[in-house]
Amino acid sequence: MTVSRSRQIAYDVLRRVEAGGAYASDVLHAELSGPIQPADAALATEIAMGVLRWRRLLDFLLERQMNQAVERLDLPVALALRMGAYQLRYLERIPARAAVNESVELVKRARKSSAASLVNAVLRKFAAEARLPAERYVAPDAGTAERLALSHSHPTWMVERWLARFGEEETAALLEANNRAPRLSCALPEPEQRTDVIRSLEESGLRVEPGVLLKSAFAVEGGSPARTPAFRSGRISIQDEASQAIPLLLGVREGDRVLDLCAAPGGKTPALARAAGRSGLVVATDRHAHRLRAMAAQFERVGLRTVQLTGLDATHALPFRDGFERILVDAPCSGTGTLARHPEIRWRLRPERLAESSEQQRQMLANALERLAPGGRLVYSTCSLEPEENEHVVAAVLKTWPSIRLARASETARTIAAHLAPGLSAEGFVDRDGFFRTWPAAHRTDGFFAAPLEKT
Repeated sequence: MTVSRSRQIAYDVLRRVEAGGAYASDVLHAELSGPIQPADAALATEIAMGVLRWRRLLDFLLERQMNQAVERLDLPVALALRMGAYQLRYLERIPARAAVNESVELVKRARKSSAASLVNAVLRKFAAEARLPAERYVAPDAGTAERLALSHSHPTWMVERWLARFGEEETAALLEANNRAPRLSCALPEPEQRTDVIRSLEESGLRVEPGVLLKSAFAVEGGSPARTPAFRSGRISIQDEASQAIPLLLGVREGDRVLDLCAAPGGKTPALARAAGRSGLVVATDRHAHRLRAMAAQFERVGLRTVQLTGLDATHALPFRDGFERILVDAPCSGTGTLARHPEIRWRLRPERLAESSEQQRQMLANALERLAPGGRLVYSTCSLEPEENEHVVAAVLKTWPSIRLARASETARTIAAHLAPGLSAEGFVDRDGFFRTWPAAHRTDGFFAAPLEKT
């Protein structure tokens, strides 16, 4: 029996994510960049990302049909079971026979034929109750955190944190948002080309809808924008709208010296370079050579040739003599605001990592402030929902910098208001302290945090 190309790709993606620590979105982009039918690409993406989002619940339901934990099985066997279970439970158009038989074949191809009968038997039993509500199998005495974590497939410790901060209703909404496929939002390096770009995308068979956050953004459905002439020619980039909003908070002016610290993968840099103009200077940095090379390729695709790329570790003193009028510190973080886009993070992250990240982020922010020119502005941002990586970092650094203040909420609101989609108010994104935030459930974007800081 053969295995469809879509299922083989999904299996290969999951194997590299689980065994090699890769990110599913990166592997999918590489796997689907060649000639492939749109339907196969869509199914491969659906299965791979769906298994990662629902892994805990799938394992819980599978283990009802067997006498051992799925995680203790050989990886090829565990992946085949999860793939089959996901299709049986969530993909109504997939015949049960195809989901079961191709999962068995995947195990055989992985040279685990001895487990083929196990996969076949477990998935056939699973199919009989695949669509029943998961809540009926949760222990009656399970606490709120455990019940929500299991039914929405998240780690219990993560749900406990969010319940303490947000309450049950808001936490449940966040969990549901994390399990939805994110919008495929696009950024325009040259906004004046918007009409022509949208026409080109529609001619490629995609459906275009307006942005939910920014008037310059839009989203597409019905296919991958990365496979269109508009993307290949550099007229669009794929970037979440919340991510697009962050560089706008800097208010870069013509002629500014701009530092984009921790710039990889480079999505925010083009907006900075466009605002600084030919008379400005934009320096983009990262500590890893391979990420600098990837940024160089990205900038070449979009026709951005004025940015200076520099390799450095931002946790050490920055090797610049002169100051910068504008600095973006988009700090490495836990990524808990991007769990819909990167579902594997929820299974890799550990609570102790938050304290480690916080210390690293404080050092980066302090080093960047050393190079902020008087009267300049710095934006510290993360794609995290956790206070240890956000307001706690800012508060700790501000204690040692009397010349730095958080920009007034009214100033930040005015800066972003000019870019918001029609009908939106800046007050919905800027709190009374002056922090900018987006929330996956409320805004249909990734969850971002940003603190605009100014040197008096």
